[in-house]
Amino acid sequence: MNQRRVVITGIGMVTPVGIGREDCWKALLEGRSGVNYISQFNPDDIGLDVRIAAEVKDFNIADFYPDRRKWGSMLKEMDRVTLFAMAASKLAMEDAKLDIRQTNSERVGTFIGTGVGGLITTTADYIRLMEQGPKKLGLRTVIRLMPNAPSGQVAIEYGARGRAKSDSTACASGLDSLFDSFMYIRDNRADVMISGGCEACINSFTVASFNNMMALSKRNSDPQTASRPFNIDRDGFVLGEGAVIMIVEEMEHALRRGAHIYAEIVGGGASCDASHIVAPHETGDGASRAMREALRDAELETTDIDYVNVHGTSTPLNDERETLALKNVFGEHAYKMAMSSTKSMVGHLLGGAGAIGAAATALSLQEQIVHPTINYINPDPKCDLDYVPNASRPMKLKHAMVEALGFGGHNTVLIMKKAGV
Repeated sequence: MNQRRVVITGIGMVTPVGIGREDCWKALLEGRSGVNYISQFNPDDIGLDVRIAAEVKDFNIADFYPDRRKWGSMLKEMDRVTLFAMAASKLAMEDAKLDIRQTNSERVGTFIGTGVGGLITTTADYIRLMEQGPKKLGLRTVIRLMPNAPSGQVAIEYGARGRAKSDSTACASGLDSLFDSFMYIRDNRADVMISGGCEACINSFTVASFNNMMALSKRNSDPQTASRPFNIDRDGFVLGEGAVIMIVEEMEHALRRGAHIYAEIVGGGASCDASHIVAPHETGDGASRAMREALRDAELETTDIDYVNVHGTSTPLNDERETLALKNVFGEHAYKMAMSSTKSMVGHLLGGAGAIGAAATALSLQEQIVHPTINYINPDPKCDLDYVPNASRPMKLKHAMVEALGFGGHNTVLIMKKAGV
């Protein structure tokens, strides 16, 4: 029996470089950085020596849901991470021109990943508990902080009565949700999935925690060049926030309703390093196995891949070992592929990282152009592949790969191809 084919028909983006697919994609192609000084809290208040992050600017949920009663209720019931997911989902649904009332809602699922869930609510309400006592906690604390709130609230909003869940595999969460959605549709368990990733945890607790791990860049004097993947002087990632949601759909279902198709998902793979809770495997073994599984699943050869949207965090270990994994899998072809890191511009969206990489990959296949890795100034000799330095590149693309590698040793890879080929 022929397998069902799976396509992307809608893209909604709420990111540090823009809100909405068009603005975000334009910023990525122009190589604009979304990194700046933290505005959501004052690092000086707790003596933090990290002062930069990639924040979503000018976000107002009322811009997406203008009914005052609606957005007023949402602000009470939802953490910032869920508000991001709700906004990105609405943009994706509108982009796909999808009306669930005109399809079987039991065949529409909601898979939205997040690395930490409603952490802003968790930390703020814990402080309130310690300072004011238990009676000052709100009735909505639990529904605001739970990691499955984004998927649950989006499903409620659209009446999507298929399976709803939240992958929480650290930085692989968003791509895991898309991979799971792809398989769910391919296995004939759904026709449409609202899927992607989200994160909103730029607060003193999170920044201090990552800083104590020595994971964050301290390039405070020049924020927009702080995220510099594959440079020899990279000193850590920049924490980001946002949400990217896509409408993933069975191809015939999409064609029947005349939907625009951005790209087709043709395969995926995943693995666990099973070696260290935060450091990637020293030989790139786990990432290599996920790539090979994705290639087998897509029934492609290594030489079929034209472009890779890499994880590219700007941390010393990730960039070196991800490069090694790519060389292990692709051999000499690794030097012939174009690669770029979206994180050089948007920072690290944690649970949303793989989703924004996947959206950029789908748009690259449609537009036949790839965005740059910006701030590529002082190349690391150990990272010697073609990272599309500093300027976008038009190129002929048929197949592209996107990677997400997360704490816990999670490795997820998705392969897409140009629509209509």
